[in-house]
Amino acid sequence: MEKKLPREMTGAELKSMLKSSINFKSLGGLKCEELTLPAQDKQWWRDAKIGMFIHWGLYSILGRGEWARFNEQIPKEEYEALADEFIPQDFHMKEWMEIAKDFGAKYAVMVTRHHDGFALWNSEGSYEHFTSYHRGAHRDFVGEYAQACREAGLKVGVYYSPMDWRFPGYFDPEGLPENAALMKKQCYAQVEELCSRYQPDILWYDGGWLAHKGSDTSSAWFWEPVKLNKIARSYNPKLLINPRSGWEGDFYCDEGSHEIKGGIIPVPWEKNMCVCSGCSWGWMADDPVSDFDWLIRMMVNVVCRGGNWLVNIGPDRNGKISGEIRQRMRQVGDWLRTYGESIYATAAGPYEPVDDVYGATWRENKVYLHILDRKAFAGLKLPLSENVIEHAALFDGSPVEVVQEEDGIRLVLPEGSGRAGEMGSGQEMEGSAPDTIVVLTMTEAVKAAGDAEITFTGKG
Repeated sequence: MEKKLPREMTGAELKSMLKSSINFKSLGGLKCEELTLPAQDKQWWRDAKIGMFIHWGLYSILGRGEWARFNEQIPKEEYEALADEFIPQDFHMKEWMEIAKDFGAKYAVMVTRHHDGFALWNSEGSYEHFTSYHRGAHRDFVGEYAQACREAGLKVGVYYSPMDWRFPGYFDPEGLPENAALMKKQCYAQVEELCSRYQPDILWYDGGWLAHKGSDTSSAWFWEPVKLNKIARSYNPKLLINPRSGWEGDFYCDEGSHEIKGGIIPVPWEKNMCVCSGCSWGWMADDPVSDFDWLIRMMVNVVCRGGNWLVNIGPDRNGKISGEIRQRMRQVGDWLRTYGESIYATAAGPYEPVDDVYGATWRENKVYLHILDRKAFAGLKLPLSENVIEHAALFDGSPVEVVQEEDGIRLVLPEGSGRAGEMGSGQEMEGSAPDTIVVLTMTEAVKAAGDAEITFTGKG
């Protein structure tokens, strides 16, 4: 079979494909063939689908979000004094991993150092030893996390921010080059520490932009991300790296709780959002937990468009995760334990999603139609295909009538099944599907679409 050459999707074509509110970070990052992973080395991540994000650090003491120091212009000395108070009294890493397992996560990503510069491990490369090991707690939380993660059977992801608000050179790298170079030296040393000591499966960058201006890509001249990531890969040649260091990376990131609409995204990508409905990733006492129905709807919309779903929790200053968050994570996990066959190790398609009506996933010769609105679906037809539907049923086995017409295929669902049209109604049924799932058995295996053939650029 003739190999297809990669092509760039630019301008109006790119905008058309991304007609939803998806906003991929670091489009147009530097390319490096030496760093490019083959598709098979990413497959475990594509199959995993569900991950748990953890934001926890000094900002958790304040309880006003992870950007509190910058937003409130807290003096350096005042903020850094919190490091001696960061002694969690209710912290049990194994409990965090139990929550991840209850949630149905296959991997986790923990913030090891946010923009405030406070490192959660014994970092010799840290400027002024601003770490949990050298200050109050005297503990290597990243080491505890990596061990607990692996004991729970989860892949290990580490979040790292190259930037550091403690350095004036961050805000003026050209005017204060020596100070900026010191920050960069810290970044290289700490990335090497994380990769050499903890052997992560995922390296998740954030904050590559300089002076809070531009993008990760526009700051690539400073960070030299190809050089940086070659160091990271030297410890794990199959390490998955997101694009937010200025290199194009192995998968794209869409950040925030906005709804996902539009067609299937034909590249590896990940939706990053919080289980709570506020605007903070770090712990806030009054941040309400999102509705169960809405979370399931979001997950379905993401996976049916080819994405992974990385959901954040924010433990408090003592490492405690609220009962409300625990309950909601468990509810989602209960749904996945029942219906996970339609999520894990699937691919998006073969039918393009219809916004707010349905989306599809498939594995081998099984197609899973996630119907979000039964009434709207009743008026639609699936496109005709050479791959014929051999059998159709609801997830519980109830038969679904298949009517083939000249212009498409109509599915007649049994009356009274599912909870169609109730998405977002506020009604919660622990362990129950808020949508209707139809399982189609095809005469042949579905053909993969070749999602690695397109690269994005930021060109107009």
